[in-house]
Amino acid sequence: MRRTTLRDIAESLGVSVNTVSRALADKDSVGVETRDRVKAEAERLGYVPNSTARSLVLGSATTLGMVMTNPSNPFYAQLISGMEQHCRKHGYSLLLMATEESLANERRAAEELLRRGVDGVLVVAVQEGADHWRRFRSAGVPVVLINRDLPELNADLVGVDHVQGGYEAARHAIAQGARKIYFLEEDLGVSSVTDRVEGYRRAMADSGLRIEPDSMIKVPTRRLEQSAMPWDPREAYRLAREVLLSERRRPTAFVAGNDYFALGVYRVANEEGLRIPDDVLVIGYGGDPFAPYVIPSLTTVELPAAEIGLSAVEHMLRRLKRRPADGAPEKILFPPRLVARASSGGGA
Repeated sequence: MRRTTLRDIAESLGVSVNTVSRALADKDSVGVETRDRVKAEAERLGYVPNSTARSLVLGSATTLGMVMTNPSNPFYAQLISGMEQHCRKHGYSLLLMATEESLANERRAAEELLRRGVDGVLVVAVQEGADHWRRFRSAGVPVVLINRDLPELNADLVGVDHVQGGYEAARHAIAQGARKIYFLEEDLGVSSVTDRVEGYRRAMADSGLRIEPDSMIKVPTRRLEQSAMPWDPREAYRLAREVLLSERRRPTAFVAGNDYFALGVYRVANEEGLRIPDDVLVIGYGGDPFAPYVIPSLTTVELPAAEIGLSAVEHMLRRLKRRPADGAPEKILFPPRLVARASSGGGA
């Protein structure tokens, strides 16, 4: 079996390849009867246009590449859905490639997208190198970073203000009376993580509270071991258990870098007969769909995934209209929103 070509249709009907091509493109130079015959034969033979060949002719693939670490992350799943819909609205396809936090995978993805001749690339970067993305810039192909900065690339960035998110989470705990606040964050060297930690530190400093050396808890990342879930509550559960069972370290609040880590704290509290929020406050991050439905309902920082996806595509389309890309790179950060619920004593 092989792919049906224009030549196959032409030979079947006894016409030229040029006539078939013009008929399928609805050119006026081909009569209506001939066009109908060609289209009917193309359908019978299962002809599918070769988009790669078409892009070579037009000088545009009408395709944007999307390179992301883990599509199963609820935030990125919402982001992809919104971006795909917006791309379709403007006549573009979105080609998704996942890296699973691997630099080798990211480089392979970049090479594949270069070969395919995509018009632009939207990237959630692994943040371990920029040379492969500079090749796009050299080729006149715009690159827009999403949610994670890559300063050495000096490219456009559209994402969340994670410093503000970490700040709002810690400030809310402080406003609810917590003073000994432990921060559970993934042990991963990416800007979204370091920015949340910075926000937590600023909130504690602004309130005149001391950060104990052991109150910054780094949760070993498991996302390098599995692709089905971006985070795993197990390590957060183990580390939170050590803290909650220590009279010396007993916290008044946990602020988690994602909602899954908060679930680990919930389990420890349930096993040890501790009441949330009476004995310890719990605040998550991400606004995952389960947050309102756990008991007690989880206070969390919601992230505007849809707005970020829309803005990223719009920004890319603006860049594509001014080739070669001009103007200084822009950084667009959307504010997250803290939603107070029962786990912090701040809502139902």
